[in-house]
Amino acid sequence: MIYYRLRGHELQNDVQTMVQVFYPNLHYYRTEEISAEETTVESSVEKGIASAMLYRRGEQVSAWSMPYAEPLTEKEKKRLVKLTIFALLSRETGMYPRWGLLTGVRPAKIVNTLLSEGKSDEECLRYLTEKYLVAQQKAELTLKVAKAERRLLAGNEKTDISLYIGIPFCPTRCLYCSFTAYPLKQYEKRVDEYLDAMFKEMEYLAEYAQNFHLKNIYIGGGTPTSLTEEQLERLLQKVQELFAPTEDMEYTVEAGRPDTITKEKLRLMKVYGVNRISINPQTMNEETLKRIGRRHTVEDIRRVFWEAREVGHDNINMDLILGLPEETPEDVRQTMEEIMALEPDNVTVHTLAVKRASRLKEQFDLYTMTTAEVLEEMLEIAADYAERMGLEPYYMYRQKNMVGNFENVGYCKPGKEGVYNIQIMEEKQTILAAGAGASTKTVDPATDRIERVFNVKSIEDYIGRIDEMIERKRQGLPQGGKL
Repeated sequence: MIYYRLRGHELQNDVQTMVQVFYPNLHYYRTEEISAEETTVESSVEKGIASAMLYRRGEQVSAWSMPYAEPLTEKEKKRLVKLTIFALLSRETGMYPRWGLLTGVRPAKIVNTLLSEGKSDEECLRYLTEKYLVAQQKAELTLKVAKAERRLLAGNEKTDISLYIGIPFCPTRCLYCSFTAYPLKQYEKRVDEYLDAMFKEMEYLAEYAQNFHLKNIYIGGGTPTSLTEEQLERLLQKVQELFAPTEDMEYTVEAGRPDTITKEKLRLMKVYGVNRISINPQTMNEETLKRIGRRHTVEDIRRVFWEAREVGHDNINMDLILGLPEETPEDVRQTMEEIMALEPDNVTVHTLAVKRASRLKEQFDLYTMTTAEVLEEMLEIAADYAERMGLEPYYMYRQKNMVGNFENVGYCKPGKEGVYNIQIMEEKQTILAAGAGASTKTVDPATDRIERVFNVKSIEDYIGRIDEMIERKRQGLPQGGKL
C-alpha cells in the first residue's frame, strides 16, 4: 500500500502514475496526513520550488527538489511533478525506467506532434531523451513508429470511418484477461439472440455510414471464432449485406484462439472477403499455455496457421505476451524460433499488464512475476527476431500496470500493417462500434475533438436494451453526414 500527498497542485493522476512505475501492482491512496505506518510520497510545487519527499512510518527518509521560474505552464508543472518523483524514487529503488517520465499510452503521438511542428528527427530524439529522460533506444523506437504511422495516416480523408463489431464470448477466460468476455458454455443458448440484437444495431450503423467512406472493418472480442460455423457465416453474411466489403478495405477477424478455429471457419472468412486475421498463441510454451488457461497446444497453433495459409490467407497476425508468469528469456527465445518458422506477416509483441479485472490480479501472490530487467531482455530478444524475420515496427502503445512500464509493439512485413490498430491509437478517425461493451468514438477532423457513445457490457442488458443502445447513437452521433 502506498499513500501520496499533494501540496500546491492537484495533479493526482500524474503523481499516482509516476509512483506506480516504481511500485507496481499495489493499492494507492491520496492522503492529507503522512501515514505513521505506511510509505507516503509527497509532491509539492510551491514558491518556486518543485519537490518530492519520501516518508516511511511517518519519518522523512529522502527528498529531491529543484527551482522553477514563474509563470509555470500546466504542461511544465506536470513535467516537474513527474521529474521530482522520478529522481526521488529512482535514487531510492535503484531503478531507472526506460520510458523516463512518459506514462501515457501513445508515445508516438508526441513525436508526430513535434514532426508536424517542423522539428527534425534529432530534435525529436533530444526532446524525448533530455526533457522526458527516455532511454535512447526507446526514443529511436518511438521515432521509427511515429514516422510509419505518419505515412499511413497521411491517406486519411475527412469522410473516412471504421467499424468495430464485438463478439464477447470465449471458450475459457485467460488468466490475464480483463476484456468484456463471457464463458461460451454459460451463454451458448443466447448467442443467436445476441447476434439478432447486434444485427439490429449494425443496421442502424450501416444507414448512418452511407454518408461516409468505410475504410476498415474489425471483428474482435472476446473470440469471434468461438461462434459456430453457422453463426460465423450468419455474421459474415450480415456484414456483406450491410457494408459490402471491398478488396481495398482492411477487413480483420480476430481468429484468436486455435481451439476455436476450424478449416471451415477459415474458408468462410476468405469467401466473405476477410483479408486479415489474427491467430494469437501468446506463447509457444506448452506449460505456460496450461498455466494461463489456454485449452490448446503448440501443435494446434501450427496446424491452424498452416490451414489458414492453405485456404489463402496471406495477411496473418500473431499476438505474443512477454512476462507471462514463470516464463524466462529462454522461453521467449523458443517462442520466437517457433514463430520465425511459421513466417507470419504481422507479429504484435505485448508486455503483460496486470489488470484490475483479471484473475491474475486476484491471484497475484501465487505467481513469480518477471522483473523489469528480465523483461527488457525479453523485449530485446523479440525485437531481434522481428528484424531477422524482415518485420519493421509500425505501431506501439502502452498501458497502465504493465510489467516494467514497457510497451506493446506491432511489427510487420512491408504493406502488411494493421491500419485499424493505428487509427485506434492515434485517434484520427471515427470508429463506429456494435456489440456488448463496444464504444463508438467520433473524431472531428477540424478540431480533433473526441466524443464517445458507450454500450452496456452485460449480455442480458445488451439484448434487452438494444433499442436504447441505438437511441444512444442516434443522440450521440453527429447528424447530417458530417462529423
